[in-house]
Amino acid sequence: MESALEAAINEWHASVNEGDLERSAKAVADPIVVLGPKGAGPITPEQFAEWVERSGIRLVPRSWHPVGERLMVVEEDATWPGSEAPTRVATVFRVTGGKVSAALRLPDLRSALELAFVCREMAATA
Repeated sequence: MESALEAAINEWHASVNEGDLERSAKAVADPIVVLGPKGAGPITPEQFAEWVERSGIRLVPRSWHPVGERLMVVEEDATWPGSEAPTRVATVFRVTGGKVSAALRLPDLRSALELAFVCREMAATA
């Protein structure tokens, strides 16, 4: 049986990979915190949908690494329009209320897991 965490992340991947802007906006919280090569910070669901359209990215999940009740690291093969081959990346996902509330993309699994563990510990301490 799929957990709520997995369901939200699966919906995020499906909406992004289909390039479905309305579905992408509905798959994320308001705001969603993002991290990628072009910056970091909170954006609206509409801005997230614009990124989906502008980037043309496709992310195929390859391995799943639960870090807590609300955190999951997913290693993915990323492609963009014009890509000759996939690039392996990893994303730290946080889910709140059944929606992805953070998607922090890093260049490799180790970096993503380190960040996820730090985020988990920060959330668990005062």
